[in-house]
Amino acid sequence: MAQPTYHIACLPGDGIGPEVTRGAVTVLQAAAAAHGFRLEFSEHLVGGAAYDAVGHPFPDETQQACDRADAILFGAVGGPRYDGLSWDLRPEAALLAIRKRYDLYGNLRPILLYPPLKDASPLKNEIIGGGVDFIIVRELVSGIYFGEPRGITTLPDGTRRGVNTEVYTDAEIARIARMGFEIARGRRKKLTSVDKANVMEAGRLWRTVVDEVAQEYPDVEVEHLLADNAAMQILRRPGDFDVMLASNLFGDFLSDEAAMLTGSIGLLPSASLGSARNRFDLPKGFYEPIHGSAPDIAGQDRANPLAAILCGAMLLRHSLGQEEAARAVERAVAEVLEEGFRTGDIKVPGSAVLGTTAMAAEVAKRVG
Repeated sequence: MAQPTYHIACLPGDGIGPEVTRGAVTVLQAAAAAHGFRLEFSEHLVGGAAYDAVGHPFPDETQQACDRADAILFGAVGGPRYDGLSWDLRPEAALLAIRKRYDLYGNLRPILLYPPLKDASPLKNEIIGGGVDFIIVRELVSGIYFGEPRGITTLPDGTRRGVNTEVYTDAEIARIARMGFEIARGRRKKLTSVDKANVMEAGRLWRTVVDEVAQEYPDVEVEHLLADNAAMQILRRPGDFDVMLASNLFGDFLSDEAAMLTGSIGLLPSASLGSARNRFDLPKGFYEPIHGSAPDIAGQDRANPLAAILCGAMLLRHSLGQEEAARAVERAVAEVLEEGFRTGDIKVPGSAVLGTTAMAAEVAKRVG
């Protein structure tokens, strides 16, 4: 039987993006060799690198490559020298363009505290000692970041007024809710939905629709939390959560808060999925480590590649259907940490501190 061949568009971007992406590719190639399939990678400009080269953060050539690909592996974009550009030319504009082009309405952020890194977490051991392992499912293409009307206007008396509008339809809520319930069904069968149903009409609709969709998943336990309470409970009882479902705004700040539980954002991957399908009728996903471009350490072989490597595991699982290979990558990351290997952001006394390239190589060896 012929080995399947998957096409991956690599968009390294700016800052440390190229370094961590190379690390992820190294590990993915090892996973493919060990599990009987082939990966073909093509590299393309995005973000500030694309603007510098061709004057636009998401060039036509990159768009066409992403259209052909089965999945998109992303590094990082941005940097202070681009802050003066108009919004449509800033590196971050590429992210919104990609989300819109492929209708990537769901963002998945796993929050996993590895036992060897418990001391790096800012929370006390009595809070995290039982383990932290949940996933935030964030709606990504609607809500207050996209709602109309929006803008800044000057009133007749000279007062300036800023307006943003939280807008959701029942269909937009239902599709992200189903994504959350499906993930919960494959995990510990508990979903926590976050809203502000006490003061926001959009929040009341959110809660109503989530309860309606819940009828399709009688095996999944449902909990509703107000967003401010959810922010507190993440710090108070993080081990109780399994899948947390949230709107664009609430998912944005809750996922950044939860990221700190793990000790370093250099460990946290994300996947954006939606209605677009690849040649294998699987989601054409967009996989991005949540850390930024970190231009202060770019090119120094100091960046932590583990978030990008774990993005590779998510890519294997969701876009290629290669579950065994995905688990092998995740196990390899856990083994490397258990054996005491660290990058500078998570080093502890007595640990073996590695650079970006060497850390990726250690993971790749264990994947095989």
